[in-house]
Formats: sequence, structure tokens, C-alpha cells
Amino acid sequence: MEIFEIPLYDNDFIKLSFRYLLNFVFSFILIRGIYYSTSKRKDYLFTYFMISTVVFLICFTLKKFELGLGMALGLFAIFGILRYRTDTIPIKEMTYLFVVIGMAVINALANKKMSLAEIMLANSLLISIGYLLEKVWLLKHETRKNILYDRIEYVQPQHYEALKADLESRTGLVINRIEVGKIDLLRDTANVRIFYYDHDQLKNYEETTY
Repeated sequence: MEIFEIPLYDNDFIKLSFRYLLNFVFSFILIRGIYYSTSKRKDYLFTYFMISTVVFLICFTLKKFELGLGMALGLFAIFGILRYRTDTIPIKEMTYLFVVIGMAVINALANKKMSLAEIMLANSLLISIGYLLEKVWLLKHETRKNILYDRIEYVQPQHYEALKADLESRTGLVINRIEVGKIDLLRDTANVRIFYYDHDQLKNYEETTY
């Protein structure tokens, strides 16, 4: 049965449903289970899930057509160079974005030459490596925070320790390192990015409680 020369149903519907479910499960483990539990950044959850879904559906749809190697590489490059011009994406988030895109492409374009066991292994490797890097080998997670700083006399390199001590006293955080960005001499302010370990904050809180 067809509607406007479009088949109402074919056998690829079941294949699409199964492959998308597989891709969603592994993407959920990577994004929600590993990335979010470490970074606690909700702003990228929507982006990762939607890009994963869009890339998967586009690749699965285009799989029905004969694509040359140049067209396929060009399509993948378009997704690979996506950036938000209004904001710079940190390198870690860009890496997760690339992994999410790669996972969607693998699950969508795998053909009969690639068994289900191989697909599961490829996804499991990405999940396992991400988990080991985030949870096991990198025991401390460094968090960053951007601050508009008003004591511009402290941003000079020779006053680094005074800058660190002032920021720690005003924020209550145990700071690991500091980066000074744009300096506005007209308003006597500077954009400062501080880096700190979540584990150190909990330890410091417990020590000051007793």
C-alpha cells in the first residue's frame, strides 16, 4: 500500500526501531550516566541527545541511497565542524560531541558485513573508555567558574598569590589554578576563570565544620 508513491510500511521499519533503541541506550549511558554525573552541566544534555538522534536518522535515511565516498565524508565533516558561534565549546564537550556523532553513525550505517556482536563491542568500547577516563583514571574532576573580578590590581602575574587568596576568601572555594582573560581598564574589571576540584571542596567543608 502506498500514499503519494510512498510505501506505508516496509521491513526497514523494524530495523530502524531496533537500531535507534540500541543507539539511544548506549547514548543515554554515555551522556546521562558518565558525562552528566561528572560535569553536572544540563545545558549540553539536550544538545547531545538531539544531535545523536538527528545524525542517526539522517545516516539511516541516506543509507537507502547510493552515496559516493566524497559525499559521505563531506556529510560527516559537516557534523564534525558544527560549532555554536555565540559561545565557544570547551574541548571536553567537543570530544563528547564527536563521540556521540560517531556512535550514531556506527549504529546507523552498520551493514550486513558487520555483526550485531561487533556493533555491541564498538559501543561498549566507547562507553568503557569514557567511564575509565572519567571515573577511574581521572580521579579528580576539575570544575571551572567564570568571574567578573573588580580588583584589577591583583591580576598582574606578580600578585598571583594575592589574587588566589582574595578569590578563595570571597568564593569559599579551594582554588587549583586561575586564568585571567579580558581586562577592561575603563571599568577596572577583568574576566577571571577559576578552576577547582569538587573533591577538595567537600573535604574543606568537612574540616571547617568540626
